[in-house]
Amino acid sequence: MSNSYASERPTGADAPAPPATGWAGVLVFAGIMLLSLGVFQATEGAVALLHEQAYVVTSEGLLVELDYAVWGWVHLILGLLALAAGTGVFLGWLWARIIGILIAFAGALLHFVFLAASPVWCTILLGMDVLIIFALAAHGRDVRSS
Repeated sequence: MSNSYASERPTGADAPAPPATGWAGVLVFAGIMLLSLGVFQATEGAVALLHEQAYVVTSEGLLVELDYAVWGWVHLILGLLALAAGTGVFLGWLWARIIGILIAFAGALLHFVFLAASPVWCTILLGMDVLIIFALAAHGRDVRSS
């Protein structure tokens, strides 16, 4: 038995898969946003590791004073986790939706703390985090019975 949204059915049941609702597109949107967020996070991490002069302030001017190398690794790891969760959302895995919400929440906190270094970019990513949380939390069950 396939483990996708379209073929989800209780184990051993002969009943057809539950019908997909109109909100299925919102979950696809969340998956795309998670993949995009992962790429953006990884890019932000690489910039922090390789070219910290690109940021507006020094690491002492941030809300939490950490070296940019530390920030870079945090962004890079969070980006890779977001890529994995986005892939899992497309595969229809419940754990990926849960991890996606947690990653987006952690990303929102991280971008808020990192706001002084890159105000415009972090504001855009904060908005993405909020959209991802909404899409995964509000409409995840409309697509797949968990």
